[in-house]
Amino acid sequence: MAVLGKVRIDKWLWSIRIFKSRTLATKNCEQGKVKIDDENVKASYKIEVGNTIVVRVNHQKKTLKVLKLIEKRVGAEIAATCYEDISPEEDKIDLSKHKSAFLMPNAYRQKGEGRPTKRDRRNIDKFKDL
Repeated sequence: MAVLGKVRIDKWLWSIRIFKSRTLATKNCEQGKVKIDDENVKASYKIEVGNTIVVRVNHQKKTLKVLKLIEKRVGAEIAATCYEDISPEEDKIDLSKHKSAFLMPNAYRQKGEGRPTKRDRRNIDKFKDL
């Protein structure tokens, strides 16, 4: 494997198996679910060894430290050696306690309340993002 200086963040997140497809990795970058230094990054952002990345995946916030750069998708065992999960304990959700994803919290509005206001939508988005 050649030593790489910088790699696109969407390629790296896909190659270490955080996302199932590169398209999903790109969409999550565009939606602001991938951050470096508390700033949203584009899919084309070049990362290097030592960067700390915060990613929201499946109602979880993961903090990853880049140990190795790879561009190709590899097996799970090899992928695990390319990053270190340094997520705080309060950000980790034990999904085994939930019988299904449908038991996760969701937004609900009472009948007759009408469309949500801009403020309501922001509160709903914060609630959904955890």
